[in-house]
Amino acid sequence: MLCFWICYALVTAVGILHTVFNIYVLHLKPMDDRSMGEAYEKTKPWHPLYNIVLFSVFGFIYMRSLNAQTLHESLITGAIWSAICILFDLFGWVMVKHPWSLTFREFYIDYQPWITFIYLAIFAGPLVGFLLL
Repeated sequence: MLCFWICYALVTAVGILHTVFNIYVLHLKPMDDRSMGEAYEKTKPWHPLYNIVLFSVFGFIYMRSLNAQTLHESLITGAIWSAICILFDLFGWVMVKHPWSLTFREFYIDYQPWITFIYLAIFAGPLVGFLLL
């Protein structure tokens, strides 16, 4: 689980830093009372890429640490990691209110297709890691 949580924190940090970069370097509009802002919106297509790259690297690290590295184990790990992300995202980005929180609709419907691609990338991460062994 250490590989998963480090990767989750890293992916989140990369996404936040990308938004901050867009605000301060590219001078895109930050969030306001009406929207998450242009700076964040421009990062959305990149979110699946951050996830497939980082979760594949950490999937590789995790799979390499196992005594028995199997396709079955990589698929089970991907399913567990995806399920944890779905539940943790629901709690951390929807249920707990903070300046960047979203409604259920904003996160799971308006954020399509990106959120689906993200969860697929997280599922695929351990599989890609296994294939790189």
